[in-house]
Amino acid sequence: MEARSIIAGLRKGETPNPESLRWFATGLANGSVSDAQAGAFAMGVCLRGLSEEGRVALTLAMRDSGHVMGWDLDGPVVDKHSTGGLGDCTSLVLAPALAACGAFVPMISGRGLGHTGGTLDKLDAIPGYATAPSEALFRRVVREAGCAIVSASAEIAPADKRLYAVRDVTGTVESLDLICASILSKKLAAGLEALVLDVKVGSGAFLKTPEEARALARAMVDTANGAGCATSVLMTGMDEPLAPALGNALEVDAAMRVLSGREKGPLYDLSIALGGEALAQAGIRDGIAKVTAAIDSGAAAERFGRMVHGLGGPADFVEGWQCYMPEAPVIRAVEATGPGIVSAIDGEALGMAVVRLGGGRQVESDQINPMVGLAEVVRLGTQVNKGDVLARIYAAREAQADEAEAAIRSAIRFGDAPDLPPLLRERVA
Repeated sequence: MEARSIIAGLRKGETPNPESLRWFATGLANGSVSDAQAGAFAMGVCLRGLSEEGRVALTLAMRDSGHVMGWDLDGPVVDKHSTGGLGDCTSLVLAPALAACGAFVPMISGRGLGHTGGTLDKLDAIPGYATAPSEALFRRVVREAGCAIVSASAEIAPADKRLYAVRDVTGTVESLDLICASILSKKLAAGLEALVLDVKVGSGAFLKTPEEARALARAMVDTANGAGCATSVLMTGMDEPLAPALGNALEVDAAMRVLSGREKGPLYDLSIALGGEALAQAGIRDGIAKVTAAIDSGAAAERFGRMVHGLGGPADFVEGWQCYMPEAPVIRAVEATGPGIVSAIDGEALGMAVVRLGGGRQVESDQINPMVGLAEVVRLGTQVNKGDVLARIYAAREAQADEAEAAIRSAIRFGDAPDLPPLLRERVA
């Protein structure tokens, strides 16, 4: 086999056979496939597409390009993945809730790029938390706490790491085949038995229309099930932030408010829905009731505390998390200038406001400031009067707060009461 013949076949619209895809993935991982060949391969897949069988084969080939974990635990190994959204700190609630229900969650997560935040960046706001532990520590925390949220090691799906970097600079990120293979190769390398996917749709999501979201959801389910992992998708709304907070320390605070029983709302509701779906995929009945009880009783919070301490964070984080969260030097309320009803929110604009505050990355090498962001973001359909808070800015400098205030006032629109769609849009299985 050689890369040129595989690429030539793609150019003609032919799906490479599984052996060819395994060979190519191995070449991506060990460097025998050049960057030029990787880029040509990505462009061929993007333009011509793969068959469903080819997408499954590529996913498995990329999974097997590195270390595939195995587990010997007394419960199902499950996980969740989201396509990304604003104020989406569901993983921080869901992973410990599933652990409290008897599942084990070795959650391999990513960092934010663009207008949506990354789970690892949120956890970096917790003092001492190690997002890149050794495999031995990762395994121990999963066994003892029931969950661990970490980054992928260099040994996990190295073909994907190489191919993703090439896709990022060759305009081939949008391919459904490559998106599926990228996400699922890393998840399957963690040794999962069941997976639930949260595909976001709306102004604050990467996928703006139901048609785009449905196409990705269908492709993800078919690929994961074809690769042997029981999987389903919940399509969920992202026309406004899920939690009323955007920014890393602020989203940890939002998750802890749910885990501690202080707040409910969309973050609580979605965590329960995804948890019930994950347990159902793992063959556990009455998942909704079990996850609800795990959160309401404090059992999920206790598991979160175990995970944080096991990975180097404070032993008393759950009891006193607010003492450990960094606070921005500039805090400013953005107040309504008159009465009105919040009719629309430009979620992407809010997300980019947080990025410019220093809470996200415009390029991968940017350093994140964990303390900045937005809190108390008003929700769609809210009737406000002059002086009511539309959002609260947490900034490092006054000039940044000025820019963020202008962005918020432009992003939040007033008019007739909106027709509010449900948080849960569709289930794809």
